[in-house]
Amino acid sequence: MLKIYIIGIAILLIAIVANVLAGILGLMSWYDAVTSLQKQGWAALKEWRLMDYIWLFAVYPFILGLGYVAGNWLYQLFSK
Repeated sequence: MLKIYIIGIAILLIAIVANVLAGILGLMSWYDAVTSLQKQGWAALKEWRLMDYIWLFAVYPFILGLGYVAGNWLYQLFSK
């Protein structure tokens, strides 16, 4: 249970940093994506830039995966 908690905290912290980074770089966050879909429906997809798609479906999930790796590493470090 502690392992899941530590990994979850690491992913959360990495996600916060990634969302701040997305804002600084002018990239769409998942909150922005969902909001635009709610307002405009599927037509919103045509307005997204290529970099938004790359960020949302490739880079952001990879960064969150690194959050898992970091959390698992921390757990291993502290559980010895």
